[in-house]
Amino acid sequence: MGSGDATSPVRAVVFDYGGVLTTSSRAALQSWMERESIRPETFSAALKEWLSRNAPPGTPIHRLETGELSPEDFNRTLAQRLRTVDDSPVAPEGLLQRMFAQLHSEPAMLDLVRVLRENGVRTALLSNSWGNDYPWDLLDGLFDPAVISAEVQLRKPDPRIYRLVLDQLDLPAAQTVFVDDGAPNVEAAERLGMRAVLHTSAAETRARFAELVPGVVQQGKEF
Repeated sequence: MGSGDATSPVRAVVFDYGGVLTTSSRAALQSWMERESIRPETFSAALKEWLSRNAPPGTPIHRLETGELSPEDFNRTLAQRLRTVDDSPVAPEGLLQRMFAQLHSEPAMLDLVRVLRENGVRTALLSNSWGNDYPWDLLDGLFDPAVISAEVQLRKPDPRIYRLVLDQLDLPAAQTVFVDDGAPNVEAAERLGMRAVLHTSAAETRARFAELVPGVVQQGKEF
């Protein structure tokens, strides 16, 4: 749980998308590597260089998330770093789509969003986009606002993107909760005074919200 003011009422919850409102991103990527016989160490090396806490500014992932690098250019850049187990190259065409082909919406988390909204708690979306096609048919009407990194040229954990969401909600940080599956993103929210939940599963997050908004989210309730 984050370090925000626990005495303030929860007026809004800000949700990450991939890995929070969906099935596990890690599992989807593992499935992709197995399907295409990707050598895991080649992908891990790129992730470490481009997305770790110590990654320098402006890596290909950073630029993808802020919209400076197109998905097609990112596909080509990443494909050059990957090899299969038989040392073959990896096709760049549609690489991002193939990577996340097994990423699906998580009904229990979408139901949590609906329960919060039905009980007067506002909800927002804050997502670092990897050229995603968001399922707006499922998400429409669930978030106000929805902030996508590539559309605003900012990315988590930059504090400016959190402030942008807070400004659009017109709420102080202490009255909001942030939910994300990435520890650096959660820590950035906490530094701004938001309460934060590091998402590991729908059941765990629901249990946290049973504590945060008692009487609205019940830990034992089946959505």
